[in-house]
Amino acid sequence: MSLVEEVSASITDAMRRKDAGRLSALRMLKAAFMNKSVEKGHELNDDEARQVVTALVKQRRDSIEQFVKGGRTDLAEKETAEIAVLESYLPPAADPALIERAVDEAIAETGASSAKDMGKVMKAAMARLAGQTVDGKVVNELVRKRLAGA
Repeated sequence: MSLVEEVSASITDAMRRKDAGRLSALRMLKAAFMNKSVEKGHELNDDEARQVVTALVKQRRDSIEQFVKGGRTDLAEKETAEIAVLESYLPPAADPALIERAVDEAIAETGASSAKDMGKVMKAAMARLAGQTVDGKVVNELVRKRLAGA
């Protein structure tokens, strides 16, 4: 079953269970899938669907940061609950040791020696981590630290 079909089945299940929070997050996800599908002009494959889920999780994390700054913990909690639902459709997060190894290999591969080479290293590191759930901010900070110490 594809990821899009799995989400549709989960919507039906959430409706049966009368789980309003989960249902809301799943409907938002399905709408995002439909929008991306129209944009691409074809049905989404699982990789494209995962990219949509990842983008939504990233948006929620950014929103939480803003809500906490604004003192709106109620909205931050709602976003946190949505992240929990969305992350259940992503592969498990990459191991920190794996991320460090990918960054080190990317630095060696690109021959990076300063912060000017950050873009090349990020591209190579993210390519090595493709197919896994990785927060780009974490990779970015690690690359920045390694290049500053290089």
